[in-house]
Amino acid sequence: ERCIGDSSPAETPATKMSRHQILTLIAMASINFSSMICYSILGPFFPNEAKKKGVSQAMIGLIFGIYALCTLVGSLLLGKYIVQIGAKFMIVAGLFVSSVCTVLFGFLDQVSDGTVFVVLCFITRCINAIGFSAAVTSSFAVSAKVFPENIATVLGFMEIFTGLGLILGPPLGSWLYQSFGYEIPFVFTGCLLFATVPLNMWILPSFAAVPSSQNSFLRLCTRMKILLICFVVFSLSSGLGFLDATLSIFAIEKLNLSAGSVGLLMIGLSLPYGAASPVFGVISDKYPSIRKWMMVIGGMATAVSFCFLGPLPVFHIRSQLWLTVLMLIVVGFSLCMTCIPTFAEMIACAHENGFEEGLSTLGLVSGLFSAVWSAGMFFGPTIGGYITQALNFEWSAGVQGALAFLLSLSLYSTWITSPRRIDSSSDRSALYSYKDTT
Repeated sequence: ERCIGDSSPAETPATKMSRHQILTLIAMASINFSSMICYSILGPFFPNEAKKKGVSQAMIGLIFGIYALCTLVGSLLLGKYIVQIGAKFMIVAGLFVSSVCTVLFGFLDQVSDGTVFVVLCFITRCINAIGFSAAVTSSFAVSAKVFPENIATVLGFMEIFTGLGLILGPPLGSWLYQSFGYEIPFVFTGCLLFATVPLNMWILPSFAAVPSSQNSFLRLCTRMKILLICFVVFSLSSGLGFLDATLSIFAIEKLNLSAGSVGLLMIGLSLPYGAASPVFGVISDKYPSIRKWMMVIGGMATAVSFCFLGPLPVFHIRSQLWLTVLMLIVVGFSLCMTCIPTFAEMIACAHENGFEEGLSTLGLVSGLFSAVWSAGMFFGPTIGGYITQALNFEWSAGVQGALAFLLSLSLYSTWITSPRRIDSSSDRSALYSYKDTT
């Protein structure tokens, strides 16, 4: 079995990929695809199924949100100790745990309504989230390790499979649910995810590395640019989590769609996201200087599309299917434009500020990225579900739009109009790091 050491020189861009790079791409693609199918099948039918068992809209949002909260905690811990645990072991063990929990979730319709159902949903989702965080956090770090010069391009390529999983998950889940009932969607997708366990055990190389005592999340989070990018990631995932928990009920009640049609409706979000990811990935790697503009423009487009998704009552526009589909397409493109440059920019910022180039730093960055993403995925369904229950979907979507607008405004005012403030901060922190080592 091949072992990739942390002290090996970084690969340089080449027209022909090595064998272990190809195998890593296959492994990462299988993880993204299968994990996203398992994640996305809940959206079209679970909220309505939970309502039949007497679960409120706010509690449904919390069931979606608790997954992200546990992923947040797991990402921080596992990202910190990725070297000690082992990147390959984290991926394989995480996929196994997540697949088993997905299957078990399919049998929760057999339990009694009310508190027992809610508690078991929470327990299963929490354990599933820990497994998911292990696989995803390690996969980000491994991708950056194997492709150090083309991070955004590779992640953009991987997002194709993320988009495919998000595209196929809702309609597949809807069809299996309508044809065979509640259990089969989870059993089928859980078995699909389980099939990736032996695949990754066989094709994924091991990664030897030396732990670093100087790297820490606290030191990483004191960098202004890192905090800004974290806000970007938080706002993006908040919007996606909000749609997961609330869009299906809105489409069924306001647009008179069936559960199967809701699954097709969600393709309007995931298809443009997956299609645009490799394009924005190549642009981000080829022209790093425009990454900040991609985030600003993408955030502004996201803000506008969320405000018209309902649309907001202040516009006095009636909810219509064509408008909802159009806005979901815009959300997909804009989220992709904003998201793709973030991980590469976080790694570049860490290296600029004295963090060593190795798996330990990549584990920290990927752990922080996954944790902030998960924080948004908790905030979106939880707060969005509460606002939807207290007011309606239209106002709740407007709140997500306001968050995206605040993101764009913060980036423009702090990063673009006052770049010296961040650059000088980076220079000072790098100087302090140098003094500490000497």
